[in-house]
Amino acid sequence: MSFVIAAPSSGSGKTTITLGLLRAISRTTPVCAAKSGPDYIDPRFHEAACGQPCLNLDAWAMSPARIKSLAAGDIPLIVEGAMGLFDGAPPDSKGATADVARILNLPVVLVIDAGRMAGSVAALAQGFINHDPELNVAGVILNNVGSPRHEAMLRRALSGVTVFGAVPRAAGLTQPSRHLGLVQAQERPDLEAYLNTAADLVAASVDLNALIKLHSSPLPPCKAATIPPPAQTIAIAKDEAFAFCYPHLLDDWRRAGASLSFFSPLADEPAPKADFIYLPGGYPELHAGRLANCQQFLNSLRTTTAQIFGECGGYMVLGQALIDAEGVTHKMAGLLELETSFATRKLHLGYRQLQGSHGPMQGRWAGHEFHYATTVRAEGTPLFQAQDSEGNDLSPMGLIRDNVSGSFAHLIDAT
Repeated sequence: MSFVIAAPSSGSGKTTITLGLLRAISRTTPVCAAKSGPDYIDPRFHEAACGQPCLNLDAWAMSPARIKSLAAGDIPLIVEGAMGLFDGAPPDSKGATADVARILNLPVVLVIDAGRMAGSVAALAQGFINHDPELNVAGVILNNVGSPRHEAMLRRALSGVTVFGAVPRAAGLTQPSRHLGLVQAQERPDLEAYLNTAADLVAASVDLNALIKLHSSPLPPCKAATIPPPAQTIAIAKDEAFAFCYPHLLDDWRRAGASLSFFSPLADEPAPKADFIYLPGGYPELHAGRLANCQQFLNSLRTTTAQIFGECGGYMVLGQALIDAEGVTHKMAGLLELETSFATRKLHLGYRQLQGSHGPMQGRWAGHEFHYATTVRAEGTPLFQAQDSEGNDLSPMGLIRDNVSGSFAHLIDAT
């Protein structure tokens, strides 16, 4: 049993269905999870649901060998897709969930929000089933079903299509969200209750045995290039403000012999002694006032001779000031000539092709950008030359000054 949970579009309920499946199946059978595409938030919910580490599998940023090497293992794998099944980056939708399914030769289970349809569900399902002959869409899970009568209408329309289940409408499973996606798993005091409720609902309305029996080829070990560590001792910020870090990156560094330690800026912990300090992305804008008062943390950055690297939120904290959504200015580390603001929000979203010629992250990288911050001022030497997913030149990204560097890009893999 390994398969992909996908949908015709975002908002179909595939995350809730995935979490319910992971928790329900893991009650009797070990299972692990993966998320297609660049996503830091859903994987933490997956881990909580099944008790296993969650992978990021990105068919735009990663080679097929890299994806196969990450997915290989003895434990069955459930992969949650992103957006619609065939939605990827322009110009040719590379990186879509369908690409991950093809690379891993996994069957696809399509979650359809049937809340506002009846007979039309057949045309939608058949369109996805027949669109790509190389893809095995094994069947559907109907979501948001209004009543037993509604379910019967849908099943009649889907004659000849495998229906793994019909999940009834459940308003209590709506998840709180904010500007980058769901509220983080570690911020949900009701998380266990939520996961158990989702699992109970899914177990009562989905044929779990049929899903477990889905045929998929074994995922054998596969060797792929890995990312060497930027230093042998690495200190990594980790708390609610700095939570966006790809596990495969840290695993690569560990396998290469690097020693990793973690600290909490929000607890005003100074960065441990290390050769490299990594400030990942997250939500520093929600904690800007608190971070501005964490003088032990900020002073440890100001006085170290280690290389310091910040991504997105971490990059903003390395600047002079961060302006929150209410327009209040908070003094940050002051190590880069950078001021950012959330008072006027603007979405920056997309894959990035990056070239670094100096600093700790030199070479070619595949990454992504997803934030709402506005740059008020950025002065100094850029860190990366940048292009979008179509190869169009963008403005240089980030800044580097002495031992400090960063940018709004999240690095996914070396290319």
